[in-house]
Amino acid sequence: MSIRIKVHITLLLSVFLSGCGLFGGDEDDNEFAGLSTEAQFYERALDQLNGQNFRAAISTYQALESRFPFGRYAEQAQIEIVYAYYRNDDMEAARAAADRFIRLHPDSENIDYAYYMKGLSSFTDGGGIFNRFLPIDHTKRDPASAQESFTDFAQLLALYPDSAYAGDARTRMIYLRNNLARYEIHVADYYTERRAYIAALRRAQYVVENFQGTPAVADGMAIMVECYLRLGLNELADTSLALLKENYPQHASIDSDGDFIIRTEITNPSLLYTVTFGLVGDNAVDPPLAPTQRPLTSGSQQIIDAQQDIQVEEESRSFFDIITLGIFN
Repeated sequence: MSIRIKVHITLLLSVFLSGCGLFGGDEDDNEFAGLSTEAQFYERALDQLNGQNFRAAISTYQALESRFPFGRYAEQAQIEIVYAYYRNDDMEAARAAADRFIRLHPDSENIDYAYYMKGLSSFTDGGGIFNRFLPIDHTKRDPASAQESFTDFAQLLALYPDSAYAGDARTRMIYLRNNLARYEIHVADYYTERRAYIAALRRAQYVVENFQGTPAVADGMAIMVECYLRLGLNELADTSLALLKENYPQHASIDSDGDFIIRTEITNPSLLYTVTFGLVGDNAVDPPLAPTQRPLTSGSQQIIDAQQDIQVEEESRSFFDIITLGIFN
C-alpha cells in the first residue's frame, strides 16, 4: 500500500470519528441545539426544574451563565441553581452556590432565600427513606451539620427578621437546639458509663446552662445529681436534686417518695464482651458510691509527710549504726 493511499485512509477515518463525536466533538452543542438566546436557555432550565429533571436543569443553568455571564437572567439562574442542587441531593454544592450568590449579590431581593437555602442544605430531620425502617437516632451523630445549620438560620433571622422564611427557620432552629442538647446528654451518659464522672458532670452542666427550655435539661440535672453522688459531693447533690424535684417532679429518676433513683448497673464495655458481640462476659457492673467524707489531707500531702518521717528517722541514727547497716544497733 502506497503512502498516498495511507494518508487518504487516515483522513477519512479522522472525518468519520469527528462526525461521531469521538474525536473532539462538542457535546454541549448537541445538548443545547436550537438554543441561541438567553431567554431560551432560561426557559429550558425552568422547564427542566419544574419537571424535576434537576441534573439537566443544573447543566442548563451552568450553560446559561457561561454564555451570558452578565445577562438579565444570570442572577436568577444563580439563585435557582441553589434549589436545583438541593433537590438533586448535592448539599455541598447547594451551600457553595448559596455562598456564591450571597457574595455576588448582597443587595438582591432574594438574598434571604439564599441564607435560608444555605441553612436548609445542612439541615437533617431524620425523615429519609432509610429512617422509616431503621431505628437511627440522629441525636447521636456528629452535631457539626446541625450546628452549621443552626448558625445559618440564626444569621437569617438576625439580618432579615421579617423574611418570609423566618418562621420556618425559627421552627427548625428549635428542633436543632433540642437535638444539640440531646447529643450532649448522650455524651454525658457515655462518660458516666465509663466512670468519668467529672467529664460527665461538665457535659450535664453545659446542657443546664446553655440549653434552657429544652427537654434535655431535666436529664442533665439528673446526671448532675448522680455524678455528685458518685464523687461524694453530697451537698451539691442535694442542691441539684432539690432543683430537679422543683422543676421536674415527674422525672423518671425520682421515685414516688421523692428520692433519687441512682443507677445500680452501668455499661462496662469490656474487650471480651465487645469482640464476642455480647456472647461471652457481662456488660454490667455495680459501681460503688464514693465515700461521703473526704480524707483530711490529700494523697500528695500524705506522701510528703511520710518522706519527712523517714528523713527524721535517718537523722536520728548514729554513725556506727549507719556504717554497720544497723546490724549492731
